[in-house]
Amino acid sequence: MTAVRVAVVGAGFAGVAMARRLAAAAESFVVLERRPGIGGTWHDNRYPGVACDVPAHLYGYSDIAHPGFSRVFAPGAEILEYLQDAAAPVADRIMLSTELEDARWDGSGWQITTSRGALRAEVLVMAAGRLTEPRLPDVPGSFDGPVVHTARWRDDVAIDGARVAVVGTGASGVQVVPELARRADSVVVLQRSAPFIMPKGDRAYADAEIALFEQQPERLDDLRDSLMRETEEVFDQRAGAGRGAARERALAHLAERVPDPVLRAALTPDHEFGCKRVLFSDDYYDALRMPHVRLVPAALTAYEPGAVVAADGSRHEIDVVVAATGFHTTRQPFASRITGRDGLILAQHWRDGMRAFASTAVHGFPNLFVLDGPNATLAHNSAVLMIEAQADYVASALPWTTRGPLEVSAQAEQAYVDEIQQRSGVWTSGCHNWYVDERSGRQVLLWPGKAQEFRDRFGHFDPAPFGLVESAGA
Repeated sequence: MTAVRVAVVGAGFAGVAMARRLAAAAESFVVLERRPGIGGTWHDNRYPGVACDVPAHLYGYSDIAHPGFSRVFAPGAEILEYLQDAAAPVADRIMLSTELEDARWDGSGWQITTSRGALRAEVLVMAAGRLTEPRLPDVPGSFDGPVVHTARWRDDVAIDGARVAVVGTGASGVQVVPELARRADSVVVLQRSAPFIMPKGDRAYADAEIALFEQQPERLDDLRDSLMRETEEVFDQRAGAGRGAARERALAHLAERVPDPVLRAALTPDHEFGCKRVLFSDDYYDALRMPHVRLVPAALTAYEPGAVVAADGSRHEIDVVVAATGFHTTRQPFASRITGRDGLILAQHWRDGMRAFASTAVHGFPNLFVLDGPNATLAHNSAVLMIEAQADYVASALPWTTRGPLEVSAQAEQAYVDEIQQRSGVWTSGCHNWYVDERSGRQVLLWPGKAQEFRDRFGHFDPAPFGLVESAGA
């Protein structure tokens, strides 16, 4: 059986960040990745129009600049290439096409079963992400053509000249619709609820700008600092007193792009600004005004051979269904595969919603750290900022594990959960969003503050809330 000091599960942004820190510390480690390539969500999401909605030069590791991004908001393929380059120094430690099947705490370490064999690790780091399991429409009937989720895109699906139905108008929906409208014979967009959409302001970088970034790296440093400051200010517009003014800007964008009052009314959100994810697009509204594109402000309710049926009773004959319907975000499948102290399964511990102290450490699971999991993402800024802080937290905790297994106290975990809930305001204001666990009503995905606050508080390990585990039953 292979034995390592640290096993990392996942080779997306979080797993690669952790691997690079482990390599720098000369730790023995391995990264398990179920996909045939690295990249996590950027490996999975290859649908037409996929791009980041955080400026490219902020959506990256703080110590690895990439002057060659082609646009202010990088296309998905460029982000994947960036991540592959960042992972190159640790690529020999990454086991691709290797799925975690089971992990059990044995009193002093983790016994791990994978699709390619067994291994043992003193420390287990879950970097599996939260946007991994697509949510497909669960409706009656049968459609006899292709149904493809945006996160499982298939290039063999014929889009050019086809009649396409897009189900969902979230982040991937507003990106894919304009691209499909350019290629398809017709597009029907089934909208369960209208999102708030802000202008994105995307543009291509001129060759001269890219050359300047390459020749003067300090300019990229200054740009990143500026983007960080500007983006942190957006927090108040999502969860603070600035929401009213931001809402008016979004509605002004809608009014400017959609002069037809009937279409505009259908595209006007009915929920509180910030309760759901605020989206960015420069061309979504324009696409909906094209003569061969139709917005249906009703949810999908049934499939029929060659057609979809909406909640308003309308029936639409189509050739292809594109499901832009998001993910199972609050219930992570890996949780059923991890057994901690005293036989506790992580899915049981999370039966009322995910929880972790500092968004990273879980009571009852010694020497387990979770990256990009409970309350570890942002509604206003780059998730990579949070990932780096968590990776630093784990890296600085590792020396303490040489004294014995570490486990965070139940009191510290509960106090953190209570703090998150008290600060979650707008996200628990009543609208249906993917941040709130349906079982408990707790907001379990977003950090309810600015990125810098999290980095200051949890970018390093503090042993105070932890105790050493002396035996399997301790």
